[in-house]
Amino acid sequence: MILQLFVDEAVIALPWVQKIQQRFPNITPVVVSGFAPVQAMVAEKKDPVSEGKQVLFLTANRGSFFKKCPGTKSYLCCGYQILHIGTYCTMDCSYCILQAYFAPPVLQGFVNLDDMFDEINRLTSTPCVPFHRIGTGEFTDSLLWEPWTDLSAELVPRFAQQDRVVLELKTKTCNVKNLKGLDHNRKTIVAWSLNAIPVIQHEEKGTARLEARLDAAARCEAWGYPLAFHFDPLFFYEGWEKDYEEVVRRLFTVVSPKNVVWISLGSFRFMPSLKPIIQSRFPESKIVYGEFVRGLDGKMRYFKPLRIALYRNMVRWIRTWAPDVTIYLCMEDEEVWDKSLGFVPEREGGLPGLLDRAAEEHCGIEI
Repeated sequence: MILQLFVDEAVIALPWVQKIQQRFPNITPVVVSGFAPVQAMVAEKKDPVSEGKQVLFLTANRGSFFKKCPGTKSYLCCGYQILHIGTYCTMDCSYCILQAYFAPPVLQGFVNLDDMFDEINRLTSTPCVPFHRIGTGEFTDSLLWEPWTDLSAELVPRFAQQDRVVLELKTKTCNVKNLKGLDHNRKTIVAWSLNAIPVIQHEEKGTARLEARLDAAARCEAWGYPLAFHFDPLFFYEGWEKDYEEVVRRLFTVVSPKNVVWISLGSFRFMPSLKPIIQSRFPESKIVYGEFVRGLDGKMRYFKPLRIALYRNMVRWIRTWAPDVTIYLCMEDEEVWDKSLGFVPEREGGLPGLLDRAAEEHCGIEI
């Protein structure tokens, strides 16, 4: 719940500021000069991470709206590009890397959206532009902002008018009502992060229930949107096999496998600096006490044989229901790929090419 609204004086006259302010009629906005006063106020709180989830700062993105996914050269990256609409999240997942990524984390909404639309138009109107997979869910949740901005109503029709770029909206919410009736031309993929029910209940505070996410996915499929799903992060705990198999079963009893563009798998990994934050903010959570080793990127990861066992089971369960769906691993090396999926992407044109072909099949794009 947003309790405080700050507006950078540099953007006070922009029309999107007025629109967003109207969504908070009971909050008096405070005009500030830059981000520093907001950061300082939040940093003084007992729990800045929680406090930042209740503070919305409207400002401008002074850099490019398009960014490369921050992958690691030691692991295979999918070549995703980020459309940077804002930062942070009102939901409170115990494992969220944003708790340690921003200091302190504060909800920042970028309101110079005409600049963003200009960048999109330049990309999509450039003759012979290379194919792009773009998403808004790297530094925030893609649909978190819908109740405040109706941003999807602006983005989806823009991407519908071309055939070289697909937009992926990834979420843990069920804020999909604004997607109904939009001209999407299957150039927008609506995606959900999924997890086992005990993980959602104990580690994903404030997110939509599994049933609600799947219901939202079914509605989007009925509206003609292609879908995607991300099982990331996956966790080891007593009973994980039964719980994750059940999620896969429930998923494919709700949506058609033929309409799923891709499914990603990734195991829980974290920067060492995140561990004390989780221990302090979520003392009942046990997720940081597994069998971890430091990976090539400096993050703590499950011991490799455990990750392979986890992925092989997930692949087997998914293939039972969806034998032809594209499955890929997020930030894993060639050995894990080979032992989990039976192939190495680099031998088949690379991971970006694998996903590009999946988008070509489901979204009508040209690569």
